[in-house]
Amino acid sequence: MKRIELTITALSPLAIGRQKPGDSINEVEQYIPGSVLRGAIAKHILHRAGMELENLAANGGDFTHLFLEDDPAIFQNAYPAVGKVGSKHQIVNNTIKVLPATAVSSKANPGFLPKGHGVFDTLIDSFCAEQFNHPYDPSSLKALEDGVDPRVEAYNSLYSIHDEQYCTHAATSRLLTRVGINRYRTTSNDDILYSIEVLNEAFIAANESKNITWDNYVYRGYINIPNDSLAKKITAFINANSEVFRLGGSISRGLGRVKITAKEIPIPDDISSRIDVFNQALHKRWQNWSDAFGNIPSPSVGDGTTNPIVNRTFFTLNLHSEAILTDNWQHTTVISPAMLKEFAVSPAMLKEFAVVEDSSLQLHTAYSSYSYRSGWNSAWGLMKDVELVTNKGSVYLFSTQNRQIWENALSTLELRGVGDRTCEGFGQVEVCNEFHQIFREDAV
Repeated sequence: MKRIELTITALSPLAIGRQKPGDSINEVEQYIPGSVLRGAIAKHILHRAGMELENLAANGGDFTHLFLEDDPAIFQNAYPAVGKVGSKHQIVNNTIKVLPATAVSSKANPGFLPKGHGVFDTLIDSFCAEQFNHPYDPSSLKALEDGVDPRVEAYNSLYSIHDEQYCTHAATSRLLTRVGINRYRTTSNDDILYSIEVLNEAFIAANESKNITWDNYVYRGYINIPNDSLAKKITAFINANSEVFRLGGSISRGLGRVKITAKEIPIPDDISSRIDVFNQALHKRWQNWSDAFGNIPSPSVGDGTTNPIVNRTFFTLNLHSEAILTDNWQHTTVISPAMLKEFAVSPAMLKEFAVVEDSSLQLHTAYSSYSYRSGWNSAWGLMKDVELVTNKGSVYLFSTQNRQIWENALSTLELRGVGDRTCEGFGQVEVCNEFHQIFREDAV
């Protein structure tokens, strides 16, 4: 498996629409979906067939391997790489992640320190509170210090760590107003006035002494390709045609112009250490709860002892994109143990791993919500089906007594995703997001 990093620089506004079913308002996405990247690259491969030294569409061979086989290339979402560092916005080169649904911040002044009251995670404390039969109602310590309402609420954002400081990532948008043109008079037509919401192509990078410096928005996404030689070909193709791609709608009106550069990067191989660190944090927190409340009255996990987390390995699945999940042909927002085992033995995923019989696998808690998604298939000229999707940021806490067989499986799940239409960016997952180790007293 090879990973290609895409750096997408916006050269004009991007009209990447998102219309909810039954709604007449067409909103703009705040990122570039993997399906948009996939469609744009596929279109130009076919359009430029025979014009390149490496003909990716010849005889349908390479094109078929990339887009049509059971194990195709995975086009992941591209998120804005412009982060708010302190009071300024700048391009951040670190990995962009999605805050888990268990992250909360002060209602009075939400956001990362030092501007906000800080953000912290509640997953481990909520799990411990449930096991100890104790209510858990977190509050913001910084808000208490400032003498304001300490209540907290969910805080949803993209984030990265820059110079040991947490910063949020977001793209800004604006409305473009247009008029319809009468084809006979070639002048503006009566009663045809409309607006398009678009992502901005530039942001203010500096504003000193009344001299404003602008910089282009940059988005960063990834392609995971199982074929090494094909990864080199697609990287060369994208770099050779870096400024011909157009993303989103209204491209005939000058929108959607971007520059895309690609490079191969190593695949992270730290899943074992992430699981170790997560379990160390959970055990330490469990000991704090045990010191405060004593042994739990009725263990609901483990071997029935007063310490139900002994001899078990805990891990989380964090959705970094929306996922299309089905269980027995019905849509769901929860990944059950049975579903996780199915993902792990799917013919297109883990042929080499036999994670079938693991009676110790247990789902302890799930934090998820849902929405609806549709889209437009340019190749077919038809609307895509309306899908019920599980929102990005959703968190699932599992535990098992067979850690070794799951480590390899989870590594592959991170590359290929879970659920349906993973080749379009749905179902991106991360195992044991490090933000779960940010507790209330150490809000960032």
